[in-house]
Amino acid sequence: MHVVTAEQAGKRTDVLVAWLSGVSRTLVTQTARRGEVLVNGSPAKPSRPLETGDVLEFEITQPPALVAQPEPIPLDVVYEDDDLLVINKDAGMVTHPAHGTTSGTLVNALLAHVRASLPGDLLRPGLVHRLDRDTSGLLVVAKREESLRALGLAMKARRIEREYLGLVRGVPQHPLGTIEGPIGRDPRNRLRFAIVADGKPALTHYEVREAFAAHSELLFRLETGRTHQIRVHMAGIGHPILNDPLYGKIESRFELRGQALHAWRLAFRHPRTNEAMSFEAPPPRDYVQARLLVSTAHG
Repeated sequence: MHVVTAEQAGKRTDVLVAWLSGVSRTLVTQTARRGEVLVNGSPAKPSRPLETGDVLEFEITQPPALVAQPEPIPLDVVYEDDDLLVINKDAGMVTHPAHGTTSGTLVNALLAHVRASLPGDLLRPGLVHRLDRDTSGLLVVAKREESLRALGLAMKARRIEREYLGLVRGVPQHPLGTIEGPIGRDPRNRLRFAIVADGKPALTHYEVREAFAAHSELLFRLETGRTHQIRVHMAGIGHPILNDPLYGKIESRFELRGQALHAWRLAFRHPRTNEAMSFEAPPPRDYVQARLLVSTAHG
């Protein structure tokens, strides 16, 4: 229990409870929405302003720590040696566990596959980069601490080449182009990202591979790796990725498991031998079928 002082009057309930308890405002908000933060004996909204003498009652319980567990999930292993793996991830598979998705992820499958620990963060072991849940394609995963460090530095130095194929609505005006726009959380929808002034720098190169009546297939090359980067940039120029549920719209005639975006090529130097390595994975069947459908449509 805490009695609000004159100095604390005017503060939001969630702000003061977070300060008093030492936990995040997000956790306080979740607790308040369950009716477990009381002001003068009644459940309070997180945004409620407090007054001198108000009696605060709360008990904040930290969520249990997440630990990735091995799970026998099939993997499409394109390449493997003692230092690394290259995986062709299916659309629909989350890359690593998080609150709300604790199993069935690529990391769960990787831990079972290697039958040992992987280096790095406990929830993102071995991961050099990620793919969105509904984006398919190639990822490199480190099996040793030295490999993770070397590949991580290569990624930061933009020495890992990543190319994507994507189907988009419409045909860009210029057959070759570069989209540069900083990306951060969308202030109007926290589930989305957007081009915002205070975002992180993001650079996407594109090339129109083939133009159709009302769609086109593009080749993308990334210089940065922001969350949802290609999807945000293409929506920003008015050509969202086909069937993108966040930045475009779902069209039921396309039987896609996710947005029509596939990481088809990956190239880098081996972290131990320095050998040049390059891998390609053709798009999955549902992407190929969607491409056939847009190529025969008449607008």
